[in-house]
Amino acid sequence: MAATSPLPLFLALSLLLSLAMHASSTTHWQDVQALKQLKRTISPSSIPPSSCLSSWDFSADPCDSLFSDKFTCGLRCDTTTNSTSRVTDLSLDPAGYSAPLSSIPFSSLPFLQTLDLSSNNFSGPIPSSLSLLPRLRLHLKVPQLPLRPPPPSSLSLPLLQQLYLDNNFLTDSLPLLNFPNLKRLEFQSNQLTGSFPDLTRLPNLNFLDASDNSLSGALPPSLPPSLVELVARNNQIEGEIPLFTAPSLQVLDLSHNKLTGSVPASLFSHPNLEQLTLSFNQLDSVQIPAGSGLTSPLISVDLSNNRLRGFLPGFMGLMPRLSALSMENNELTGPIPVEYAMKVLSSGIGSAQLQRLLLGGNYLFGAIPGGFLDLEAGSLTVRLGDNCLYRCPVRFFFCEGGVQKSTHQCKAFNGP
Repeated sequence: MAATSPLPLFLALSLLLSLAMHASSTTHWQDVQALKQLKRTISPSSIPPSSCLSSWDFSADPCDSLFSDKFTCGLRCDTTTNSTSRVTDLSLDPAGYSAPLSSIPFSSLPFLQTLDLSSNNFSGPIPSSLSLLPRLRLHLKVPQLPLRPPPPSSLSLPLLQQLYLDNNFLTDSLPLLNFPNLKRLEFQSNQLTGSFPDLTRLPNLNFLDASDNSLSGALPPSLPPSLVELVARNNQIEGEIPLFTAPSLQVLDLSHNKLTGSVPASLFSHPNLEQLTLSFNQLDSVQIPAGSGLTSPLISVDLSNNRLRGFLPGFMGLMPRLSALSMENNELTGPIPVEYAMKVLSSGIGSAQLQRLLLGGNYLFGAIPGGFLDLEAGSLTVRLGDNCLYRCPVRFFFCEGGVQKSTHQCKAFNGP
């Protein structure tokens, strides 16, 4: 009998190995059906030829064909314990896809962790079926929505860590309260009204951007202890700044609101706050902190365009890390503190130089600190224009053309 050729045996083994590899990466049938329904749901006229969805060809296994010419982009998969692949990431490209959100079979993708449908033309409210995705935890980014989301009781994502609702048409209040593991929340550039949301039910929140809405009322007295950055500029927030209990806070931006009263001393003795922006409010005074801010980690302070009165707070010139200070367009008077001059002219051991000092548009009087006269244009940013300073010639860049208030204006404000 003729000896068996080794070639057929090799081919058989290769075929078995190929089948085994394919079987190990086969997409779960439920996920395949959900992806097919998703593509059917999208208006065909909104699927450009070069888009992710246009490449989806179900003659091939989706998870086994990722980044091939049949599934170029739009999804990722992980293999489960039974060697079946499940869709874990659905991130569509910004191609202008159009469909009602309610028609997308989210509940049929139970292993979904990341969902990004932004920069498309999906419509309708946020579907409550998202609550059936217990693993959705990395981030949820929804597209422009002309309708408001469902009430808080109908949308709960216990593992969700990032929620992006920015640049939509959301109105009224936002359902934020059932996301106990949320770390990042962005709902800027909407049409939200009402009071500032209660954040105490978001105990793990690190970042919040609520800018460019119409939120009103007072700020909440308590913030999550985990909060690192709070940005809520350009709203209608009123009242005084509370004594926040947020030990991790590093960035606070409440500019372009209607805040009144004093800037609390606690903000200048906060252990971690590095950036404080309170410009374009109606604040009238600055409280002096215990220890004169010598331990403050603040790097940037912007209190411009308020109603601050009195002398410039000299303690700010003693804050060791401060490198940018803006007090422009207030009603401050008196001479420029020597602490400011020293911090502009030099940096000592453990103390940063003041690279940006904006004091224009006040009623400061007296002589310009002598060392300022040796500053070269471009070396630092210093603005002293529109004050009551004695002799601020045009040749000095920080005098901004030599323009100061008239003698009449200065005497009327400061007295004879």
